Amino acid sequence: MAAEGANQLVGVVTLLTAAVVAVPLFKRLGLGSVLGYLVAGLVIGPFGIGLFSDSESIIHIAEFGVVMFLFIIGLEMKPSHIWGLRKHIFCVGAFQILIVGSAVVSLGILAGFAWEVAFIAGAGFTLTSTAIVMQELSDRGDMTSQRSQKIVSILLFEDLMIVPLLAFVAFLSPYHISSDEPVWMTLGIAGVSIALLVVAGLWLLNPLFKMLAKTKIREIMTAAALLVVLGSALLMELGGLSMAMGAFLAGVLLSESSFRHQLEADIEPFRGLLLGLFFLSVGMSLDLSVVFNNWILVLLGVPTFMFTKSFCVYVVARLTRNSHAIAVDRAFIMCQGGEFGFVLFSTAAAQGLIDENMQASMTAIVVLSMALTPLCLAAYKKYVIPKVARVAKAPEADHIDEQHPTIIIGLGRFGQVVNHLLMMTGYHPTVIDKNAALVAGMKKRGIKSYYGDASRPELLHAAGIEGAELLIVAIDDKKQALQIVELARKLNPQLKIIARAYDRLHVFDLFKVGADVQVRETFDSALRTGKKALEAMGMDKEIVDEVGRAYFYSDRHSVKLMAEVYNPNIDQFNNDAFLKIALENDQETMLEIQQIINKEH
Repeated sequence: MAAEGANQLVGVVTLLTAAVVAVPLFKRLGLGSVLGYLVAGLVIGPFGIGLFSDSESIIHIAEFGVVMFLFIIGLEMKPSHIWGLRKHIFCVGAFQILIVGSAVVSLGILAGFAWEVAFIAGAGFTLTSTAIVMQELSDRGDMTSQRSQKIVSILLFEDLMIVPLLAFVAFLSPYHISSDEPVWMTLGIAGVSIALLVVAGLWLLNPLFKMLAKTKIREIMTAAALLVVLGSALLMELGGLSMAMGAFLAGVLLSESSFRHQLEADIEPFRGLLLGLFFLSVGMSLDLSVVFNNWILVLLGVPTFMFTKSFCVYVVARLTRNSHAIAVDRAFIMCQGGEFGFVLFSTAAAQGLIDENMQASMTAIVVLSMALTPLCLAAYKKYVIPKVARVAKAPEADHIDEQHPTIIIGLGRFGQVVNHLLMMTGYHPTVIDKNAALVAGMKKRGIKSYYGDASRPELLHAAGIEGAELLIVAIDDKKQALQIVELARKLNPQLKIIARAYDRLHVFDLFKVGADVQVRETFDSALRTGKKALEAMGMDKEIVDEVGRAYFYSDRHSVKLMAEVYNPNIDQFNNDAFLKIALENDQETMLEIQQIINKEH
């Protein structure tokens, strides 16, 4: 018993060691973590040095990593958002499967294979790797953008296609038995499974978590989160659908729950470990003997399949009115086969449609396509993106999936401080910035923000400007800040607006277009510098603080008076009323400060 436990522990330590050594190395080489896992799995697997002999058992356990990944994605997508993506899910998804499948099947028939074999290959190769695509989008910090949401929509439709594809494979089988369940019954069971999950999600899950939250036992909440993920996955599998689809639906149903953020935090550690284990097991499953015995088929099949699929994905993206840059990006990220291809090939072999040698060859082609995808993406980022970026238009704005009472425009050096302070005090503003790289970087730091141009009415509308209570404009572009404030005031006359100002003149302009509070970006730091200078020259700190307060309030009062007589068509030094207020305020301020100093002597 002890020896058996020790052997299991050796296996766990080996898996962790392979991951810890390979993944940082491949990340450092710029090849990505996924390829690191795949290569590590190949090395320690049954077709490498043979530390593991049963990759199938590991891959079944590791599939839960994909399941948990889809649950977390579901938490980020509210039902209303899914409904908004219905055209992409059912129309674009169906169109891509039709085009890619037809192309691969045609190539198979032209290569001399029977149409049944060509169909199995086409159907299996058309399905994309959810794990690889989701991991890449997550690494980019790009999960909320519209282009990423469209990719997720296509992946969802591919998951839905598993049931009819497996049913069709059974129909084509020469071993088909009359007692088998009819197609309508298979589809009906799948529909009932979905209905049961929806009912449970709408009326049972939230009361369950509220009841468990009252116990204040953290591990029970974690156990409940795992129960929801694995229970929904089991329900979908019993209904003939994919486990990942069940977890995704459970996440969507809980996306508006007050426990959403806690659920995400509880699941995240399990998701990362199991997803890494999944990639390790995929690497283990690559049978090198099959590759060598059928090297011509595999050598020709991998590049032909990947090129054909990429080309078809690009064509579909362009025909559905996406830009060249987005179409190229989608073609590279979806160029591989997927995990469900393994299921389809094994089912086809069991039904007598393909022999074991063909099954092994098809599986090897899919695994190699998955292994080569990180290399393709690395080459894409290094050589293709710079060329595409020179001619590409600005990327699409992110989809804003949450609306909060407070909106911050700008996440630069000014906006970051404001947002950080609000977050530390328990507020969660909706943050928007038009620097895509900055937004992606902030997402990796755990700061949720959205890419987009806030001077566009549709983006402010998506952020919920009509129902917001406070808008903070923290950008350093004077002209655009004025446009945003003016637009926001028109969309919501009751909105409180605090705006960053470049200088006094910008304060006056912001006042004219409707900003309630204008904060000069350098005033407080300059005042603080002046106070430090007075202390350095020997003035008592208490006197310096009182002088600083007097100067601050006096200056703020004068700015308000000057804003009322400011005329942008008259130079500030030729505006008599403007100059009069400035001079009078300077005299009053100097007198007040002298009184403070003399009072202390």
